[in-house]
Amino acid sequence: MLISAHFDSGNIDVVDCQSPQQVRLAIRPDLNSPHFQWFHFRADGLPVGQPCTFSLINAHQASYSHAWPGYQTRASYDQQHWFQIPTHYEQGELHFSLEPEQERAWFAYFEPYSRERHQWLVQRALALPGARLAATGKSVEGREIPLLQIGHDHPAARRLWIIAQQHPGEHMAEWFMEGLVEYLQDNSPEVRQLLAQSTLYLVPCMNPDGAFRGHLRTNAAGRDLNRAWQETSAQETPEVYFVQQQMRKTGVDLFLDIHGDEEIPHVFAAGCEGNPGYSSRLARLEDEFRQRLEAAGEFQSRYGYPRSAPGQANLALATQATGEAFDCLALTLEMPFKDHDDQPHPLTGWNGPRSRQLAHAVGHVLAAMVGQLR
Repeated sequence: MLISAHFDSGNIDVVDCQSPQQVRLAIRPDLNSPHFQWFHFRADGLPVGQPCTFSLINAHQASYSHAWPGYQTRASYDQQHWFQIPTHYEQGELHFSLEPEQERAWFAYFEPYSRERHQWLVQRALALPGARLAATGKSVEGREIPLLQIGHDHPAARRLWIIAQQHPGEHMAEWFMEGLVEYLQDNSPEVRQLLAQSTLYLVPCMNPDGAFRGHLRTNAAGRDLNRAWQETSAQETPEVYFVQQQMRKTGVDLFLDIHGDEEIPHVFAAGCEGNPGYSSRLARLEDEFRQRLEAAGEFQSRYGYPRSAPGQANLALATQATGEAFDCLALTLEMPFKDHDDQPHPLTGWNGPRSRQLAHAVGHVLAAMVGQLR
């Protein structure tokens, strides 16, 4: 058997692969950082029809080791169709098994979103009516960060900003962005009404270095971008530096930061209730957003992060920093690495198509609320 991770978003170190019944592996930490949890590798020479077991022997040292119970590894024979396989966490190791139908298979923490597909998504978005490349930033390693503008800018337009994959292992975030582009591509009366009142600014992937390298949490400098919104720099966090510069040029009337959560098996949102400038207007907008999204899709409000006490928000986070700076509705939208317990799908778990569909539901909410955002 041959184990490989030398490809886009690949991450694994081989400890022992002599026996297909006991393949021992370890996850590599992010470059310049102790964080790790994302894994993605290919296995060749699998014995068809014979059970194979893989063990991640350093799972107990992962950034969110407490989140392994209840998690199911994803596998694919073609990198297109991903499915869950039996997985359990025991004595500090994550074990998963497959009785392969083919000699080659891929395994990953979640259905990956490739850099090739990212380029395709950018071109698909730029083909939309009224779309243009507003600006291009650069990552630590020089990879491009396109800022897509959708809609004709005019003084009365609401500026809607949506960014994704600050944490590079959270690939469901760019699947969401693909779904948002699908929603806009439909060109329905609802979409035309939304674009008549707003300009959308989309950053499909904030952390291209980390995504390519198979990181969980950080950029190539070892920095967590979603902890850098108060003290950003062009050297260590150029990704955030670029987006903040562009926001100051356009203004922001709504901000969504799209993420994935390792532990909580639900779709949920975190808001700005702890911000010093949080007001009854923002509370009303946030409540309406949550209620409309819960009615439209798989979102729910019963489970999520503890709410911040008044004035105690962490303003280093993108949502809190942007909400405070622009006095706007700002939310972090979280999707699960596990399945969604309210509507479980035993075969696939939460996956790319469900992330895309959630974006359609968010589009409906934006269209309904756009007139209230300023």
